[in-house]
Amino acid sequence: MTPLEQLGDLARIPLEVEAVLDQRILTIGEILQLEPGSVIKLERSAGENIDVHVGGAHIGYGEALAMEDMLCVMITDFRDRE
Repeated sequence: MTPLEQLGDLARIPLEVEAVLDQRILTIGEILQLEPGSVIKLERSAGENIDVHVGGAHIGYGEALAMEDMLCVMITDFRDRE
């Protein structure tokens, strides 16, 4: 029996998946000055791994890809489970 089969109905519970490139704290004033085309500088460099979170927990890493007209994340590594 596969792990998916072992989970049974639990495998159908929806979970929120987030792909987190970086985080930055802005002041309210900085946020109010944002408009279409504004650029927010981040600490990570282009090409660095993206953190993948499921249900708020960091579960692994990914890489940003462009597929047709969509931005996607390819899972490249799962974080060691402690």
